[in-house]
Amino acid sequence: MRSACAELPCGPITAYGALVPRFLLSTGHELRPLEESDTDELYALIDANRERLVRWMVWAEGQTPERTLEFIRGAREQMAADDGFQAAIVGDGRIVGVVGFHGVDWANRATSLGYWLAHGEEGRGTMTQAVRALVDHAFAQWRLNRIEIRADVENVRSRALAERLGFRHEGTLRQALRLIDGFHDDAVYGMLAADWPSVAAGPGAL
Repeated sequence: MRSACAELPCGPITAYGALVPRFLLSTGHELRPLEESDTDELYALIDANRERLVRWMVWAEGQTPERTLEFIRGAREQMAADDGFQAAIVGDGRIVGVVGFHGVDWANRATSLGYWLAHGEEGRGTMTQAVRALVDHAFAQWRLNRIEIRADVENVRSRALAERLGFRHEGTLRQALRLIDGFHDDAVYGMLAADWPSVAAGPGAL
């Protein structure tokens, strides 16, 4: 089942508080913009998952409530600048993860995606649908041409998600990712707008 925007139109955002995109997934989860009022809840989720997050995301090691608030404020500024957005993944009224764009290269009509999910929420198709929703949005509403996902070569779950959605493994960047235990190779996956409709409608599409 394809994801769909709900309640509000989808498109580039000219003001954070106006016409922000929200998505409902068939899993029952909602993707919505992060708010400053989410700070305590988001920090508590990061803290509870810190040990597993820091394995793949160096920012998790030094995360504090203050840095979480800075991240949310930065996400608001990002959206207001038409530079993509960060979305809270909400299930049963609580935040269970985050998915978002790292920024939009409007000159080259390209962007990249990042995501993480709390322990115990994996294996239900939630993140696959969340990423699919943002890819749909970027290609259909923003008319982008290319979307990229990068993952540590050892991050099996993240790489499997990209491959499940039909992203092509385009190569590996040697020691391009610095984590707490040193430099790691980064696997690069790409999807082009011309390829996305056939992938989304093909075998295994959700």
